[in-house]
This record gives sequence, structure tokens and C-alpha cells, in this order.
Amino acid sequence: MKNHFIASVLLAIPTAIFMTAVSAAGIDAVAAKKLAKRSDCLNCHSVDKAKIGPAYKKVALKYKGKADGEEKLTKFITTGPKVKLEDGTEMTHVIIGTTDKGEIKNLVNWVLSQ
Repeated sequence: MKNHFIASVLLAIPTAIFMTAVSAAGIDAVAAKKLAKRSDCLNCHSVDKAKIGPAYKKVALKYKGKADGEEKLTKFITTGPKVKLEDGTEMTHVIIGTTDKGEIKNLVNWVLSQ
């Protein structure tokens, strides 16, 4: 009986870890972070601290409650527009390193969920 309980707990651990990576909204945070890293997003952004670009929490606040937030952010990361930095300089925003619509949607929704 005791061994059965231990085995049940050990089998539940990977499930719990997976469920924290994939939220109720269907966002795969692990995949989003991998894409962000692979696309060099994390060179300029972090979740909660401004770097060269704004923190993802600030980006999420900007689009919060806006019906077109996902669409605007998707366009932003897939078209490479000019961006104005806090010091007044401009640069071309890097285009995300994938054309897979599902990966892009997952990343955008992860950023918006911060």
C-alpha cells in the first residue's frame, strides 16, 4: 500500500510540472521562452525589468483590455518596425525567428499574460 502511494506521487510530479508550463489559457510558457531566447528577444527585454526595450509586464499593460492587442503585438514582432528607445534613439525591431503562426501566437499570448 505504501509503495503504491509513493509510485502514484512520483507519477503525478511530471504531470504537475507539465501543467505549470501549459496554463489554462493554453499558453506554453516553456516554448514561448525558448522562442524568445532563440529570437534574441531576451537581449532587449525581460519579464519584469526594462532593458533596451520595455519589460514584458509593461507591454502587457499597454495592450491590456484592448481587443486588438494580440493582433498589434503580432504585427509588431513579425514586421520589424522602427522603435524609439527611451534615450531617444531609433532602431529596427528584430523580426521573430519563426513563421509558424502557432508559435507566434503562443509567444504573443505569453507576453500579454505577464
